[in-house]
Amino acid sequence: MRFTRIIKASFWLILATLWAANALTAQTSLCTTKIDQLPKVAELRGFHLGMTHDQVKARVPQIQFGPADQFGVAKISINPGYDRSFDQASFADVRTISLDFLDARLVDLWIGYESTFKWQSLDEFVNGISKALNLPAAWPVKRGGRQLTCDGFSVSASLVAGSPGIRITDEPAQETIATRREEAAAAAEALVVGDLRNKTYYPSDCDGRDAIPAPSRVTFKDKDEAEKAGYKLAKDCE
Repeated sequence: MRFTRIIKASFWLILATLWAANALTAQTSLCTTKIDQLPKVAELRGFHLGMTHDQVKARVPQIQFGPADQFGVAKISINPGYDRSFDQASFADVRTISLDFLDARLVDLWIGYESTFKWQSLDEFVNGISKALNLPAAWPVKRGGRQLTCDGFSVSASLVAGSPGIRITDEPAQETIATRREEAAAAAEALVVGDLRNKTYYPSDCDGRDAIPAPSRVTFKDKDEAEKAGYKLAKDCE
């Protein structure tokens, strides 16, 4: 009987210890910092979320922006570590920088550092960049790296080719992109497809529309628009 009580007491002690450890980890990982509260630190080489094209152009005069896609997203990468046209002093120890824009504002920043960067191990990098950005030091493990979720953004660290990299992401912007893509997919699925050869139309739930060759396809936003254009419902869809 005494042995059983000892076992139970030990069990509850272990359970309490684990709970306390988990609570401590959760507390130390809590990040309430907002995007606009991140300091402008040398490790980010003059970049920060929210930058406009003009601001990035001022930082990197030779950069050339391409057009945004249908969702307002544009992506570009620069490679200071390989391209000597970049100011090597201001981009010291940086291999590659990737910039993702939404509606012409920077919403995702990734910087990959060279083997000469001051913090090389993942633990050392997370510790150093946390102090530089005034963020909690405990970043949960994620996909082989570390990721910290804050108020409106996330920051992650990983090793690429043996050297550290950092990604800072505007999470609400990512949700906006996802929503736009979902809405576009739903709209495309809802489109009525017409056949120019016989002036018939196929609703989204009619498989026959997939057989219409591209040169003969015309799209309408709904069946009313198709019928106003003189199209009739295909017999395969009745």
